[in-house]
Order: sequence, then C-alpha cells, then structure tokens
Amino acid sequence: MTKGVRFYEAGEQVEQYFLIKSAAKGMASNGKPFLTLILQDKTGAIEAKLWDITEELEKTYVEQTIVKVMGDIQSYRGKLQLRIRKIRTLSPQENIPVDMFIEKAPVEADVMLSKINQCIFEMTNPKIQRITRYLMKKYEKPFLEYPAATKNHHEYYSGLAYHVVSMLDLAKAIVALYPSLNKDLLYAGVILHDLGKVIELSGPVSPSYTIEGTLLGHITLMVGEIGKAADELEITGEEVTVLQHLILSHHGKAEWGSPKPPLIREAEVLHYIDNLDAKINMLNRVLDKTKPGDFSERLFALDNRSFYKPSFQE
Repeated sequence: MTKGVRFYEAGEQVEQYFLIKSAAKGMASNGKPFLTLILQDKTGAIEAKLWDITEELEKTYVEQTIVKVMGDIQSYRGKLQLRIRKIRTLSPQENIPVDMFIEKAPVEADVMLSKINQCIFEMTNPKIQRITRYLMKKYEKPFLEYPAATKNHHEYYSGLAYHVVSMLDLAKAIVALYPSLNKDLLYAGVILHDLGKVIELSGPVSPSYTIEGTLLGHITLMVGEIGKAADELEITGEEVTVLQHLILSHHGKAEWGSPKPPLIREAEVLHYIDNLDAKINMLNRVLDKTKPGDFSERLFALDNRSFYKPSFQE
C-alpha cells in the first residue's frame, strides 16, 4: 500500500495510481509542447511534467482521468515534483473508483452542519439570523461538498465547510475574550464570507472557475445574494448593509481582493480569523510532510517562505 503523495520525499521512487486534477499545455524552450499535470491522491497533490507530447497524448491525459504512473520524486526550486518515467490510462480490467483519489475534510459533513446550525440558532438578531439561515439552506448541498479554494488552503472535498467550522471555533473563543463584539454579526460573517464560492467554482472535485466566478468573483456574488435574500424575506435595515460590508472587506485590502477595507469592528476581526485559519491550514499541510530539523518546501502564498520544523517536534 502506498503512503500517499503528501508524504513522499525527494529521491523516492513512485509507482501508483493518480487522478489528474488538472492538465495545462506549455511550450518548452526548444519549441516542443509539454503538459503540466497536477496529480492527486487522497493525501494531496503533486506537479509533474509530461514532455514531448503529441495531440493524441494531449487528448488522453486530461483532468478527471485516472492514470498509473512510475517515476521518482525530485526537488525543483524548493518544491517537490514527480518526474514521470512511465504513464498510462487504466485498462478495461482495472475498476478503480474516483472516490479513491479525493482528499476530504477530516470531519463528517453532518457534524459540521450541526455546529453551523447551532451558531445560527444562538443568534438573537432576527434579521441577521433569518438571512444567514435562508442562504445556508439555499446552498446547503454544495456548501458541504465544495473546497474553499482551488489551491493553497482547504482545497479538498468539504474544505469550505471545514474552513467555516474552524473559523467559528476561533470566533467563539474571541467573543468569549472580547464580549463587546457582536456575536451575531461575527458568526454570520464567518458563515457567509465564502459562500459565494459555490457559484464561483465549477464543482467539488477538480474545480475550475465559472464564468460568473471569473468575471465577478465570490465576494461580489455573495453581496448580491445577501441583497436578494433580504428582498425575498422582506428585510430592510442597516443589518443588510453591514452584512454586505463584512463580505466586501473580509480579504482586508484591495490588493488582496477586497473592494473595501474593514470599517466595522467585526469586519476587522473576521478578516483576521479568515487569514489565520487559511494560513494555519497551509502550514499544517506543508509541515506534516517535513522532517523535524528540516525546512519545508516554499509556500508561494506565504511570501514564498520555507518554514523550519524544530527538531523536537513530532
């Protein structure tokens, strides 16, 4: 049994099945085309290059295809890559389900949904509560299945819900420490801040960006959804505008994708909670495959830094 791509080290040989998460054509300096493949199993994903491709190979090795690969792990610019020596698609006799390759959140969907619903139940502002409950109910199924992103953090099945539940745990701890915070507003911001990704992304497995996602983005989409929900529920008042502001500002800065900076106390807290949970998720995943006493591969989303894992840590 293979240990999974997330735990391979440079110099190791690989012979296992993968799901092609994505395939992108490029052109080498010698003018010959190649494919950049992102190969995944249940533990994670790794980049691989397929050189000197033909049109037939380009049509064969597309996303959502299961392949058998032989190769070795190498380090390139501080990041692990799989050097392909042999690759093939499945034979008719090989009956391997796609589920075998899908990385999932470590908590079951019904447990996460129960925690989210409990937070909604605890809200005392009826306008905020009704809008949050309405939108969660409207998008419950994709919310429990979609990743939180296509890369960098929580980029796996049910990752969006797991990101939200982790943020709610942080929010509860912060509200207990700073009781002046408006709990309803902060909880609603956490639950709704990335819900627009179920429209922005194409699906729960190997997602790409939809036309709406590319042209508008999840922030703009969610601001519109809050407005539509308020209209449907015949809710008016400042709560609607403030909820929309939390969504607009949760990335913190214009260069990070927020049309407005946080201008409300709870919006500022939401931004920090979101940022913290995303970064901890990225760090945990890269440090899980780093030996004590070594530096991790570089994390592009964290200023291209390599992180040291102290030798006394397991």
